[in-house]
Formats: sequence, C-alpha cells, structure tokens
Amino acid sequence: METKFIDMITEVLEIEDRTIEMQDVFRAYDEWDSLAHLSLIAEIDDVYDVVIEDETFQQLTTLQALYTEIQKRTKD
Repeated sequence: METKFIDMITEVLEIEDRTIEMQDVFRAYDEWDSLAHLSLIAEIDDVYDVVIEDETFQQLTTLQALYTEIQKRTKD
C-alpha cells in the first residue's frame, strides 16, 4: 500500500525529477500549491474512499503522517 501511496503522490503532484520519501514535508515541495492541495484531497477520496477534513489535513505535514491518517481511516 505504501508504494501505491507514493505513486499517487508523485502522479498528483507531477513530480518527475526526483524520488520522494515518506519523511518528506509535502507542503515544502515546489509543486505544492492550492491546486495540488485540492487535487490530492480528491485523489485520496477517489483511490482510498477516504475524506480527510481540511482541519485535519492542515495538521498533517509529512507524507508519513498523511499515509498513517489514510490507513487509520481505511481500517474503520
């Protein structure tokens, strides 16, 4: 599931020139902007059938934190 998650992030943010890591602060990516934010929220909903409220999403800073939140919600 982690590889699927990384692939999704890479595709949504259109990252082509480097490898991303789970400890990365995704908001620090050059590709991160309001459109990327909305696209990522929509893709998480589509791929994992998980809706993360904006208040919660704002508290998630690393890819690992985002991944953990998705895992937590898919287990319920």
